[in-house]
Amino acid sequence: MNRYLLPFTAFIIALLSGCATLSGVDRPNVQVVGMEALPSEGLEVRFELKLRVQNPNETPLAYDGMSVRLDLDGKGLASGVSNIAGEIPRFSDAVLTVPVSISAFSVVRQLLARADAMGKEGGTNQPIAYSLTGKLGAPEGSFGAVRFSDKGDLNLFASENE
Repeated sequence: MNRYLLPFTAFIIALLSGCATLSGVDRPNVQVVGMEALPSEGLEVRFELKLRVQNPNETPLAYDGMSVRLDLDGKGLASGVSNIAGEIPRFSDAVLTVPVSISAFSVVRQLLARADAMGKEGGTNQPIAYSLTGKLGAPEGSFGAVRFSDKGDLNLFASENE
C-alpha cells in the first residue's frame, strides 16, 4: 500500500496545480470611488463604500457576496461584508457598494497617529498609506473566490503646486 501512496500524492498535487493554472483568470482591478455616510450605531461609524470593479477577462465575472478591509498606515480602519450577487460582463466594469464599519477606537487611534505625525517637522505633508483587500465570493455551484487588493498613498494636506 505504501508504494502507491507516493505516486497517488504526486498525481493529486499535479492535478490541483494544473487546475489552478488552467483557470487563466486575471484578478479584477478594484478602486475606491466614493463613500456615503450611513446611520451610525453605538460606538461605530458606518459608511457605504463604493468600489469600481473592472473585469479584465474574456469571460464574465460572477460573484456572490463580498468582503473588504481598509487599512490606514498599516492599521485596520474599516471592514465590511455584503451578500450582493451579480455578474460583471467581460472587459467591463461596475460600481459595487458594501457597508463598512469603523469603530470609535479605530478613529481615535488614527487621530492620535495623525496628531503625532503633525507634531513632527513636515508632519502635515506626510502621506497616509492605505491598503484595501477583499474578495468576491464564488457563486453557488462554482469554486474559487476572487481576491483583490489596492494600495497607495493619500496626501490630504498637500498643496496643488507640490
